[in-house]
Amino acid sequence: MAPHHHAASTEVLALGGIGVRFGGISALCDVDLTIPSGQLCGLIGANGAGKTTLFDVISGIRTPQDGKILMNGRDITRWSPQRRARAGLRRTFQRVQVFGWLSVEENLLVASEWRGGGGGVLADLVASPTRRRRERDRREKAEEILRRCGLNEIRDRSAASLPIGTARLVELGRALMGDPTLLLLDEPASGLDATEAERFAGIVQQVVAAGDAAVLLVEHDVGFVMEHCHRVVVLHLGQVLADGSPQEVRADPLVLDAYLGARR
Repeated sequence: MAPHHHAASTEVLALGGIGVRFGGISALCDVDLTIPSGQLCGLIGANGAGKTTLFDVISGIRTPQDGKILMNGRDITRWSPQRRARAGLRRTFQRVQVFGWLSVEENLLVASEWRGGGGGVLADLVASPTRRRRERDRREKAEEILRRCGLNEIRDRSAASLPIGTARLVELGRALMGDPTLLLLDEPASGLDATEAERFAGIVQQVVAAGDAAVLLVEHDVGFVMEHCHRVVVLHLGQVLADGSPQEVRADPLVLDAYLGARR
């Protein structure tokens, strides 16, 4: 059963009329989607439904031909992925991407490097108070995330030596270092056993429960989505086929015919 969720009022993400075409083929057509803060939303659909394209549009890898993307009320449709990241968007990928030559803790610390230490090269040379304060804040944040993700005991281990379930937690921790307001998770349960998947979902639910972030995840494991998400959106041939609670989506005859029916 999905966790209980109280409706939130702040829209972190709002997509309006999103359309993407590859030549004459429509990958996404008139997609509308809003996600408020404090909500964990699952995106499901058969292969070719448009899930990855939609993720690429939201994260800035692909610019839509039609429609508009708002994040926290700001139009980010033409923003670069880097600018979106600075504004609070974080994304994990289906294929785990950790820095194998760094330790677990260093993987987290590197996520906040883009903020800079304050004062530039001169501040580095003289160890200015601003630099020291930012470095202290960065390490305190890393400590918090290491604890939250259960990584404290392996903080000094090389990321390259980690099993996939633990590496996914490192990737999640790295995404959380920037205090994201929008977190995109691409196939987070892929390669995880049941225990690892439960642990991962629990951490994400804690993030959402804090009320500061909205989470959108794409996942082939329909059971994982139905159990852990507040809301489920079904894409079919580039369009939103259904949008509602797990119970509503599970009972929708259109969904059963187009997608879930094939798995019964």
